[in-house]
Amino acid sequence: MPELPEVETIRRQLEPELEGRRIEGLEILDERWSRPRAPGELAAAVSGRRVTGLDRRGKYLLMRLDRGETLTMHLRMTGNLLIVDRLGGRFAAEERLYRPSEEERHLRARFRLDDGRELWFTDPRRFGEAFLLGDEALEERFRGRVGVEPLSEDFTPEALAAMAAGRTAPLKSFLLNQAGVAGVGNIYADEALFRARLHPLSPAGSMRSPHHEALHDAVVETLEAGIAGGGASIDDYRDARGERGAMQEEFLVHTREGKGCVACGESIRRIVVAGRSTYFCPSCQVRLRKRRRRRRAAEGGEGGARR
Repeated sequence: MPELPEVETIRRQLEPELEGRRIEGLEILDERWSRPRAPGELAAAVSGRRVTGLDRRGKYLLMRLDRGETLTMHLRMTGNLLIVDRLGGRFAAEERLYRPSEEERHLRARFRLDDGRELWFTDPRRFGEAFLLGDEALEERFRGRVGVEPLSEDFTPEALAAMAAGRTAPLKSFLLNQAGVAGVGNIYADEALFRARLHPLSPAGSMRSPHHEALHDAVVETLEAGIAGGGASIDDYRDARGERGAMQEEFLVHTREGKGCVACGESIRRIVVAGRSTYFCPSCQVRLRKRRRRRRAAEGGEGGARR
């Protein structure tokens, strides 16, 4: 599934291409993409609108439209957004021959732009979605579902500590919870935990101050590395130019089962946590123990300590 670095890569590529452009028409080829809204209804609501900007919230791509509404898209497992120059027969941003047989087969929605180009939403597994909401409705939809942005000033070691306090869930599950830290998925959770030297099965609430700082820094460094690499292409992910990302070539642990740890040489292991393949170094990554609750000073008596 595309995670924060993949969506941010697409956003940065599409923004200069789409900002200020008018959507001449939207053709929805798969009713699952717009449900529960009917394809024709959403297409009519978007057609003729001007793109005022592109933002990202966690793993969501936000296409800001005039009149204060946002077309919010989620790529889910295999979605891609491609900018296509149909007239020239090439992808707009790359001098590379366009291969219609590969992308058109999975085309779910097509935006026609006022400069003759098109924006395609392709998705082999058909889990991607889009919905149109006003600003207040959008924030309400995200409330409680999409947490703090890890590349923002709001993400601090103290904020991370507050999220983790009292949590018994494994650190891997904790990082995958989008209501906590938004945008971190399976790949970058593995990579961040390795950088922080924390075992994925450690209870989230077992961390102390040095662990909060280490994990905070590791999450930020890992996501920034992913963006610098243009995302990770293990399966279906391609950027807005139809190119593969390069982050998979820089993995420290993810998908490296049986290979030597880059730090100590120990074999990388694979386990399953929360139904997801999880990779770690058994030597470098410390497994923390559940912290015991302190007994209350006054226990059993009314206002007095037990002797």
